[in-house]
Amino acid sequence: MRQIVLDTETTGLEVTQGHRIIEIGCVELDNRRLTGNHYHVYINPQREVDQGAIEVHGITNEFLADKPLFARVAQEFFDFVKGAELVIHNAPFDVGFLDAELKRLDKGYPPLSECCSIVDSLILARAKHPGQRNNLDALCSRYGVDNSSRDLHGALLDAEILADVYLTMTGGQTSLTLSDTDGDSAGSVGGERIQRLSVERRPLKVIEPSAEELAAHEAQLEAIAAGNGGKVLWREQG
Repeated sequence: MRQIVLDTETTGLEVTQGHRIIEIGCVELDNRRLTGNHYHVYINPQREVDQGAIEVHGITNEFLADKPLFARVAQEFFDFVKGAELVIHNAPFDVGFLDAELKRLDKGYPPLSECCSIVDSLILARAKHPGQRNNLDALCSRYGVDNSSRDLHGALLDAEILADVYLTMTGGQTSLTLSDTDGDSAGSVGGERIQRLSVERRPLKVIEPSAEELAAHEAQLEAIAAGNGGKVLWREQG
């Protein structure tokens, strides 16, 4: 099964107010394994980026001035995601912006939901962890996913981190490294690609109790038993 983990950055929060996409980042999974293929592009939105949005993702109007228009990258983006299952955190936001961009071109592109299946990882997280914070940073903390390089939001880095979170949350883990040859690198800041290095985790060290600690533990169990009619839960479970 081909899956695309996707994220976007935008000029502002409301697509109904004419806000536009300025960055798309995607990483590809095949049968729950990273293929190394990814798609990444910055886009000139033909409008100003809200200051509040710049504070979130750090992408300025000056940086976007020489980037391609969405019309130029639409077909390659559509070809990359078509037929895949899209995994998106808070999918209505990103899908709403992408559908608006495709519709604005008036080239007959269908809504993404007609050519892709869509999984909202935020809905999955809320079902697994009701009443808790389920934004990407909270999920990274909960599942032990390294997000130390995420000082600002970025579509490609967030898609990469989300892939790690999604695989862990749904029953599998993988290390994440982006290919150096595949995908679109247009607009990579400073000419550098975003890459996370897999970290080998050492096996947990097992510390055996000493004879004195075992004796103290047994004495504590005897004291509990004396005050509880001889019943000790720990002994019953052993």
